[in-house]
Amino acid sequence: MIRYVLPVLAVFATTAQANENIADQYPGSALYSAPVEFIPGVFSAIGATAPPTYENSGHNNNLSFIVTGEGVVVINGGGAYVLAAALHDEIKARTDEPVVLVVNENGQGHAMLGNSYWAEKGVPIIAHEDAAAEFEDRGFQILEAMQGLNKEKAEGTYLQGPTETFSDAYIVELGDFRIEVRYLGPSHSAGDVVVWLPNQELVIAGDIAFHERMLPLFDDTNTLDWLDTWDTAFEPLNATYVIPGHGHPTNMDQVRLYTKGYLEYLRGKIAEHLEAGGGLAEAYYVDQSPYAHLDTFEELAAKNAGRIYEQMEFE
Repeated sequence: MIRYVLPVLAVFATTAQANENIADQYPGSALYSAPVEFIPGVFSAIGATAPPTYENSGHNNNLSFIVTGEGVVVINGGGAYVLAAALHDEIKARTDEPVVLVVNENGQGHAMLGNSYWAEKGVPIIAHEDAAAEFEDRGFQILEAMQGLNKEKAEGTYLQGPTETFSDAYIVELGDFRIEVRYLGPSHSAGDVVVWLPNQELVIAGDIAFHERMLPLFDDTNTLDWLDTWDTAFEPLNATYVIPGHGHPTNMDQVRLYTKGYLEYLRGKIAEHLEAGGGLAEAYYVDQSPYAHLDTFEELAAKNAGRIYEQMEFE
């Protein structure tokens, strides 16, 4: 189902570097970093390329928004009420236009827990139907984990799913922007979507694409399906600009290297390991040194290798 609603591209060079050792780059706000205008009208507050912590208030993904001339579209509810409120403060400092829509990129906490703030403001919130189901199923666990992490900064956050779901695409035309929220197929987690701006050749990729930090694999992440979605639906967008789910805005070459390239590399190493008769215990230690410079490598590399081994053992 496709849902239609509402009838000088220059890259901003930011000097801030991704570094998981920097606890907070924007001490005056709950946000990890201040929003930067990547191309005219499209802003993103880049999250920490590190696991969620009390210091970064759980802001370890990218929170983006589009100032269309006819209202603001926010991409990601945020990982807590406090983050959504902080993002709204930054929006109001840049435009008088109201927020007219919030898009949840998936059913994870960093995409949906801040919905509690936006719902109080009466803003419509959309997500893919699978993301909504994931959040409904695991919401209490997600909320409890955030509360343990954020302590008093969790105040005001409650479980609020999207107010509307879709299965294929949700398309909005506002001002100079045609905003296509698309489900391209299975990737990182249930109901991952991208926000494609065809007129600007820019994709807000969500967790289908990673940059500067190692991607994590979940128990239910099917890497073969992810690669198929990449090749058949994401790559054909032929985007000039990419705002990934994690890491600074960049281009297709970079996210291809650190997402598709990493998945293909690790699957190749595990395939060699399986062919040699290797077991799970040894699989954790396959060589991933070409990606050792990425943030969260120490936290994720061995886990990723084990999960791919368990998948490929039965492929």
